[in-house]
Amino acid sequence: MPRQGKLQGQAAIVTGATSGMGRAVAVLFASEGAAVVLSGRHADRGAQLSGELTATGARAAFVPGDVSLPETNERLVNECRHRFGRVDVAVANAGVLGLGSVTDLPVETWKETLAVNLDAVFYLMRSAIPAMREGGGGAIVVNASIAAFKAFPNHAAYCASKGALLALVRQVAVDVAPTVRVNALCPGPVDTPLLWDSAVAFPDPAAAVAEAGRKTLLKRLGQPEDVARAALFLASSDSGWITGTALTIDGGIMTGASG
Repeated sequence: MPRQGKLQGQAAIVTGATSGMGRAVAVLFASEGAAVVLSGRHADRGAQLSGELTATGARAAFVPGDVSLPETNERLVNECRHRFGRVDVAVANAGVLGLGSVTDLPVETWKETLAVNLDAVFYLMRSAIPAMREGGGGAIVVNASIAAFKAFPNHAAYCASKGALLALVRQVAVDVAPTVRVNALCPGPVDTPLLWDSAVAFPDPAAAVAEAGRKTLLKRLGQPEDVARAALFLASSDSGWITGTALTIDGGIMTGASG
């Protein structure tokens, strides 16, 4: 008898799905039986990923757009309902860095970082929660960061946005329980393009990335698939009694330096 996937028969939205952690989440969710609506700014990458998933027998659709706009999130939810009949899971993964200290960060960069990292999550929740309630329930997974707990040089907007996400997750979990569960992931150093972009804030980016991996208790950088598996846990019934919390997935780096 074929194995039933953990998300069999469900429909999921994944933002920031064209690279890194978002792409890994979309691929894993599709392999676990979910129909997936993919979101991202890069139309070519999104179309390619959608085609790859469809070729494996999965149901997938790509909706390009800027998630910092409320209408893009409305379109994602409407597309999911129209194509797949329901919305069961939403993974808010899209994010930008907006590097700079408080004194040298351009105001527009601050606004853009908060718009993509925080406002977009509010817009997705606002559109997805009513659809989830109509279907009898759902799960929202927000990709935050250990930057919600730990400061990094020249990451003022990024750290502020990620800290705010955790407060939003806790608050929304109170309002939408017991029908919808809302949780956050807090990844540490994961080997994605965003990590390398972040390393530019340090004098020697390559050394900073290598040091980040060395400082984890598990002595390596995270991989996008590590985060995808954690997202699957929070999205599936395996975490059916978990809401309003943050799961740190960082190789132990927040526990303390391993020497």
